[in-house]
Amino acid sequence: MSGIWPPDVGGPASHGPQIARFLAGRGHEVSAVVSAAGPLDDPGFPIRVTRRDRPLPLRLAAGAAVLARAVRQVDVVYATGIYHRTAAACKLAGVPLVIKVVNDPAFERARNWGRTDGTLESFQQPGVRDPVSLCLRAARDRALGSAAALIVPSEYLARFVRGWQLRPPVEVIANPAVVATSLQSREQLRASHGMNGLTAVFAGRLVAQKNLRMAIEAMRRVEGLRLVIVGEGPERVTLTGAIETAAVADRVSILPAVSQQQAADLMRAADVTLLPSDWENFPHAVVESLAQGTPVIATAVGGVPEIIEHERTGWLVPPGDHQALIAALSRFAGDEQARRRMREGAGAVRGRYRPERLFAMAEELLLQSARAPT
Repeated sequence: MSGIWPPDVGGPASHGPQIARFLAGRGHEVSAVVSAAGPLDDPGFPIRVTRRDRPLPLRLAAGAAVLARAVRQVDVVYATGIYHRTAAACKLAGVPLVIKVVNDPAFERARNWGRTDGTLESFQQPGVRDPVSLCLRAARDRALGSAAALIVPSEYLARFVRGWQLRPPVEVIANPAVVATSLQSREQLRASHGMNGLTAVFAGRLVAQKNLRMAIEAMRRVEGLRLVIVGEGPERVTLTGAIETAAVADRVSILPAVSQQQAADLMRAADVTLLPSDWENFPHAVVESLAQGTPVIATAVGGVPEIIEHERTGWLVPPGDHQALIAALSRFAGDEQARRRMREGAGAVRGRYRPERLFAMAEELLLQSARAPT
């Protein structure tokens, strides 16, 4: 079960078809239920669609019917989204459910609805009094608490999930790097993308969380470095305006969203990947960059410090610290020895996030859940 699917971009969208193909390759029979608003990429196995572009009452009713039919003849359900309706369908059918938790769904919804402007950490505190937020937390606990097991990608998020004191066990399984390294050399990739000098790249959704406006503003003070932003999202127009306001159009550009393989190729071609987010969990972009042998400059938020070894595979800066980001980018542009050291460090950990090992861990948890008495 997934609430996002290719051609939607980003790690969460890609995870569903990737692990499904792995499981199918291991001899399991796999199908998917996906929430979508348009045509989907063909994953090579059966797929049912619930339309998220319908009016809410119709969407909920039709989605519930699709889910109820989908779970009747399966041994176990793996959900990366649509938690509440999936939990209800599995409970009615008596089918075990394993949920991958990539954030606090109550916090995400409360933030989207304007019920909180705090952090993920503050939302967990017992002092929250907003009745809507409290209802969202209770609904989260009911849905996740009905699962046989919960998978989280980072120790950072695991601390919060365990604090909810739910019945299911919590297993930490990192997000894998699933994109193969291009057969083209790095020099060939750089030439094909027109990278003639030092280049930083960002690849992902253009949303406020990523704080790319701070990166664009920082580029006014950084010499000898270009920034290429790749992706689509609600911040695109704002970021285009920020580039014009900062007068850095000669060194900062925005490209349309590309495939996951093309994004990985851009990271490999670049000198560094940039992720200045205000908050993250366990971002796929950082894992994919290191898998391509490219160091990362990122804010020390969420599970990012679990991935990046400061001064060896990249640099960590405090979130929202404009001056620290300027200093890191300037140092990167001016310190050839540090650049070489970090690229060597990134290359040394390329195999850490192999999908075969991490997907196999998830497979074993699914099998255990399917075998367990309901």
